Amino acid sequence: MLDIIINGLWLIIPAYCANLFPVLMKGKIPIDFKKKFVDGHRLLGDGKTLEGFFSGIIFGSLMGILQIYLQPFMGQFYVFQFQHSLLTVILLSSGAIVGDLIGSFVKRRFGLERGAPTPILDQLDFLIFSLAVVSIIISIEFSWVIFLLIITPLLHYSSNLFAFMLKLKDKPW
Repeated sequence: MLDIIINGLWLIIPAYCANLFPVLMKGKIPIDFKKKFVDGHRLLGDGKTLEGFFSGIIFGSLMGILQIYLQPFMGQFYVFQFQHSLLTVILLSSGAIVGDLIGSFVKRRFGLERGAPTPILDQLDFLIFSLAVVSIIISIEFSWVIFLLIITPLLHYSSNLFAFMLKLKDKPW
């Protein structure tokens, strides 16, 4: 079980970091440029910004590059079943951001406003998309996916609550 936890978390760190960072950026330029879809609702909303998009990918990738650098040293203590490469970190980081944008797009199609709670979609859109994208080039253990599907909503809710307490978010979800 410990192997599943360590390898699952080691794999997903770039996506987690990419998903976390845009909240800290407080971007100003909406990525949809306030354009509306044919249904009359915004494409994405004010919460999805160009600054958040690019900074999320960059921060997630930088954290992944740090992992790549640390892999040889970490190998003295634990032998990972998975080794990051520059391509995996970029795919995980980009996948997380694009997955979050897709989730926002879906929420707007249902007429939900920014910040409206949508359990499962809010917590797993970035995870599922980043895993799907990176699985094109690597094989991911099914047990890691199951672990991540269970732990991510808990971590997501905790981090959102923490960001709310720090006044980085308007709502605790």
